Amino acid sequence: MFSFLKEYQHLNKAIINVIVAEFFIQLVNCTFMLILPLYLDRKGYSNEEIALFLTVRFLGVFLLAIPVGNMIKGKVLKPFFNLSAILVPLFGLTSVLCISLKLTYCIYASLLLWGASFTLMQIPITPYILRNSELKEHTAGISLSYSTWSFAGVLSGVLIAVLDKINPLFFNEERILIIFSILGFGGMYFMSKVNIVEVVDDPTKKKTKPIKHDWFLIIKGLVPTLIIATGAGLTIPFISLFFDKVHHFDKGSFSFVSAIAAVLVVWGALLVPKIKQNIGYKIAIPTTQALAIISLVALATTQLYSQYTVALYIAIACYLLRQPLMNMAGPMTSELVMNYVGKKNREITSALTAAIWSGSWVLSGFFVKIMFSKNYEFVSIFLITSVMYAFGVLTYYFLILDYGKREKEGLIE
Repeated sequence: MFSFLKEYQHLNKAIINVIVAEFFIQLVNCTFMLILPLYLDRKGYSNEEIALFLTVRFLGVFLLAIPVGNMIKGKVLKPFFNLSAILVPLFGLTSVLCISLKLTYCIYASLLLWGASFTLMQIPITPYILRNSELKEHTAGISLSYSTWSFAGVLSGVLIAVLDKINPLFFNEERILIIFSILGFGGMYFMSKVNIVEVVDDPTKKKTKPIKHDWFLIIKGLVPTLIIATGAGLTIPFISLFFDKVHHFDKGSFSFVSAIAAVLVVWGALLVPKIKQNIGYKIAIPTTQALAIISLVALATTQLYSQYTVALYIAIACYLLRQPLMNMAGPMTSELVMNYVGKKNREITSALTAAIWSGSWVLSGFFVKIMFSKNYEFVSIFLITSVMYAFGVLTYYFLILDYGKREKEGLIE
């Protein structure tokens, strides 16, 4: 049943320690994704204001993504991870304090810096794995890194549910955000155990022979990501609000459901190497994403009959299906794109991927703010996401076909 775990046993210990440090950063990220919208709501901010705050958070990632991507070429990456391990939880605590005191401009600044700090781990991690592991271990390393979001979701979801059951008034949204921000500093310990001599590009080559990126390949590889990311930005940051406003699901119960979903996501992500080996990109990526889209449509439409008790149970079931199905494709699409663009384009592609996700979520956040102000319902917004996902899956399919063609021609490294 757990035979697939042998795919991970040969990973370099340094890579595993960096991935564990990433887990602690994701622990803060997961908790803020889940609880921050509810905390802002409890503090009296409107849906439109909440959308704008969340948008600023992703703006920080967007602004720093490309500079970091250019900076890491030919550099040792550990210092970037160290900074992220310190600054992400620190700015998390700062943002909670600013929200508590209702210092609006300080909230914007702290969330902006929080997002910027997150890029220092998010962007270098995939190039770090590809540089410092053998080719046969790339899929396992990327999958394990990708799973940190899910592992963190399991732990945060279970702990929040337990704390809510113990004393929901004492362990309110503010204290939960503070607790998990403090836990986030645990990543510093695991970064202190990373002591390998990193494989880096020769920096002298950059002076005599500037790198010329294959922009046509990079753009083709990132078009599907742009479409999927824009759609995701309309939905993912607002899932907890959807369950709270539409189905009146309290934070403890939703956190527990999110933990179950995260367990399923972990299981699916860790199975990726086996899935890729057995059925390949061409079937695995479109199939998992198509089933996830169907689940999202069913989830969204529960608002149309939310007055019935069964609507909540259907929404939960669809959420539990959608999460692992959509996330299973993540490690595969990441590896697909990185291999498609080639070695010399990886760092800039990783940076652009982060910029696209964050920039798209910034744009989507503004759209959601406008739609909320125009009294759009959650169901309408989520269905728009479903349409964009469907188009994105189609573009991924065409990319996979082109990947296969280039592989036969010996153009894939």
